[in-house]
Amino acid sequence: MAPLVGLSTASVYPESTAHAFAYAARLGYDAVEVMVGIDSLSQQISAIKQLSRHHEIPVCAVHAPCLLITQRVWGADPWGKLERSAEMALEVGADVVVVHPPFRWQKDYAREFVWGIQGLEESTGVAFAVENMYPWRATSRRGVEVYSPGWDPSEEDYANTTVDLSHAATAHSDPLAMVKRLGNRLRHLHLTDGSGSPKDEHLVPGRGNQPVAEVLAHLSSTGFEGHVVVEINTRRASTVDQRTVDLTESLDFVREHFVAGAEP
Repeated sequence: MAPLVGLSTASVYPESTAHAFAYAARLGYDAVEVMVGIDSLSQQISAIKQLSRHHEIPVCAVHAPCLLITQRVWGADPWGKLERSAEMALEVGADVVVVHPPFRWQKDYAREFVWGIQGLEESTGVAFAVENMYPWRATSRRGVEVYSPGWDPSEEDYANTTVDLSHAATAHSDPLAMVKRLGNRLRHLHLTDGSGSPKDEHLVPGRGNQPVAEVLAHLSSTGFEGHVVVEINTRRASTVDQRTVDLTESLDFVREHFVAGAEP
């Protein structure tokens, strides 16, 4: 069985959350992942429900506002952000909240994070899939560790995790090995690519040097039942047609490699 293939609303930035639903429905995606961010629509449960109904496409996941630029979205309390993300997920029918590990300067939050995530999953029934991140670096040399308890979720006792292949490229880590370490704790995949640059690139799958096809083949062979969500950077697309090409190519990549590339 093929996975549910979703489109992250971040993939159409600087176009809006509403545009992301339109692209997903028109191009044949199965679902949408809502990145809660500075777009006011992305913060409104009623707006997301209306978009989902209008385009007849479900929401598979909610990405909590964890980025530096969204530190004030839904208030400054990180646990409050996760609670509101779970509320949105339950209201719109999503079963996953994607969350980044805390920054090191969020000391209290970081100290309680692992068991706090477990508690939220138990109280809400929503899977909080902790995403792999990367050291920050200005060059190709070793970077600064800015996440606590760490950027690699396979090293912690999380029940549910997300692997992002662009983040793996930036971290110079092997995403296929990480996927294998996580096993059935992998709940969510951000399908993208990268070249190993210090910049988090989020390339169209196949345009970088990550083993994207191999990851999909492995997941196909092991009966992965989570979500595969396209999360690419299309900011350089100057027209709707150019953005459409990138989004279509990414979707086709999943359809081709998840089944056709399956390991024996």
